[in-house]
Formats: sequence, structure tokens, C-alpha cells
Amino acid sequence: GTESDRSGVADPWDALESEIRTCTACPLHQHRRHVVPGFGDRNAEWLFIGEGPGAEEDAQGLPFVGQAGKLLDQMLRAIDLVRGENVYIANAVKCRPPGNRTPEPGEIAACRPFLLRQIALIRPRIIILLGRSALHALFPSFRGSMASIRGQCLEFQGIPVVVTYHPAYLLRNLPEKAKAWEDLLFAR
Repeated sequence: GTESDRSGVADPWDALESEIRTCTACPLHQHRRHVVPGFGDRNAEWLFIGEGPGAEEDAQGLPFVGQAGKLLDQMLRAIDLVRGENVYIANAVKCRPPGNRTPEPGEIAACRPFLLRQIALIRPRIIILLGRSALHALFPSFRGSMASIRGQCLEFQGIPVVVTYHPAYLLRNLPEKAKAWEDLLFAR
């Protein structure tokens, strides 16, 4: 929608999502079926940031709709949250990397302005970074391991940030689920 309010100013969310949908800043746009800007409560206290769309997400235009999405929903339920209610879910990149590969630093950097605008519009009380790509989206110069950064409260523009494992990683490494659970409890 490009409808304006009475002051003649376009809704900032509509403007942002329309820019995301027409973005050609990196090569990922060449193969996308759907851009996946994000989904949820635009006034959410909780912002979860993942890596990027996979095949299911690219097909549906929504984040976290495959197996990793089911696990994310379980993770949310475990701390009394529900997708879409006081929760917004975004990704480091908004277009699917070919073959579901990890987004490259240049691709994350190209999408970063969109993510920063989403953070500014949502003004969350806490940000949960799901995996290394999300971590690099907010902290591009971070070079340590995921294990070294877990369990700490970072800060981004005055907002507390907690880092945990991406649900897709947890599906491949089930023993790590206990650590992700600790991280969520810490965040709560």
C-alpha cells in the first residue's frame, strides 16, 4: 500500500517494505521469488533477528516458516511468547541466498540499512540475535565464536542484545538446545 495519511506523508513501514521489495543492492535479488522483509508486531518489545530466507520462506514471503520456524515457535512458547504478539521477526538479509548458503558479509552489509530502519521503527526493548549472520548484521567487526559471546548482554544503540544459536543450527545439533534455552531465560 502506498496510501498516505492526512499529512501527505507515506507510512514509514510501507515506504520501507516497498524499498526492500524493489532492492537490487546485492546479487541476491536475482534469484528471489519473494523478498522477506519480516513479520510481526511493529510495536514489539521483542525483536528476533535470523539469518535469511530459506526455500520455504522464499516461496511464502514470510520468515521462519520451515522446520527452523517450528522450532523458533517452540522457543517462543517456552518463554511465554507467540509469533506476531509483542514479537517481530526479521532477518540479516531479506532475500534467499542460493542453495540456502550463509549470506556473505557484503550481502549482510547491503541489507543492514533496512534492518537498522526496522529497529528504529520498532524500538524494541530487547533484541535476540539468532546465529552468526544476525550477530554480524549488528556487530560487523565481531570476530569471536558464538560460544564466546553467549550469556552476555550486549548493547546496540542503547537496546540490550542477547545472542543465541539459530534454530536451523539447533536442528542439526540437538545437544545445543539446552544452551539456547538458557539464553532465552537469560533474555527474559
